[in-house]
Order: sequence, then C-alpha cells, then structure tokens
Amino acid sequence: MTLRKGQVRALHVLLLLLVALLAACASPGGRLQTKGTIKVFDMTLDTPLDWARIKSHRNELWTIDGVMLNRLLIFSGIKPNEHVFQLRRERKSRPDGPWYRPGMRLDELQKLVTDGLADQQWTGIRASNLRPHQFGSVEGVRFDLELANPSGLLYRGTVAVAERNGRLTVLVWLAPQEHYHDRDVAAVNHMLDTMRFN
Repeated sequence: MTLRKGQVRALHVLLLLLVALLAACASPGGRLQTKGTIKVFDMTLDTPLDWARIKSHRNELWTIDGVMLNRLLIFSGIKPNEHVFQLRRERKSRPDGPWYRPGMRLDELQKLVTDGLADQQWTGIRASNLRPHQFGSVEGVRFDLELANPSGLLYRGTVAVAERNGRLTVLVWLAPQEHYHDRDVAAVNHMLDTMRFN
C-alpha cells in the first residue's frame, strides 16, 4: 500500500501528538487537567471528567485512557482557507478539500469536519443529529458521528463547531463504540453543550 504525501503528513502529525501525550503523562511537567471549569484558548469548558491535556499553539489533544480509547481534539483560530484540522493551507490543485471559508452554512460546517476526518483516513463516516447551538452568545452547530479508524475499529463521537470573528473553532470527541463511548458521552455532551466564549 502506497501512502500519498498528505496521508504521510497526517500520520506524522498523529505520531507527534502521541509522542507528546506519552511524554506529558510520564513526566513531572505533564499536565493533568482535573474536572471543573477550564479556560482553553478563548473558551470556557465545564468538564465533569479528568483529562491528560497536551497543549499546542492553536490546538490541543485531551484523553482520559489514551488516544486510541478516547480523544478530544480542540482546534482554535482556524483561518480562512486553512485545513479544518490546521494541517495546511488551501492548494489550487485541490479546491474541494476541507478548507474553512467564513460564512459557511451549518450543513457546510458539518461537511467540512467530515471531509477533514476522511482526509485523515477515517472511513464509513456518518454524521447525524445536526443541530444549531448557542455557545453563550456565539452561534454554532453540534452533531454526532459514527466512523471507523484505518484499522477498522468502530468509533462514535460528537462535534461542536463555532465561527467567531472570522475564525473557526472545532472540537471533536471520539471513542470506540464499545464501552468507552457509552461510558463518557453524557459527560462530554455536557461539556460541549455548555461551552462558552470569553
């Protein structure tokens, strides 16, 4: 099997996040985020769960049991013409890619996220329960996901997307269908439903 350049880059990004997560969890400088009210970028989240939290400039990776068992991906300040998961800028050779454009409709924002997941080799992606949502005073969208990773493991998840000041914020939570999703979905939905911008 031959990987395309974009696939290799996506695998490198995931590998770097995994290494950073393992280093943070194993070292005294690692960050354990305890439950409660948390400020993340320009948002406030109320979480009833404890997380391992890896910070980057404009994105974060959170997990409870390890990224294969659950992960919350947070992308902040996605710029116009940037990949929804901040991987690269729009290219003329691929105008139909998952590039953010200000003023997208709610269904377009949902497709943007699902296309971004497909771009990262997730398969069988089904989005459901698309609904407008108010994150404090900011309008956005929430929806749910069913999908499989490249190895065929089935996941379920939920997504929050909001556009603010010409930039996009995306939160994607994923966990395997068996056990981990059902165990934490109510707590994660509470956290994303009550998210607000500062």
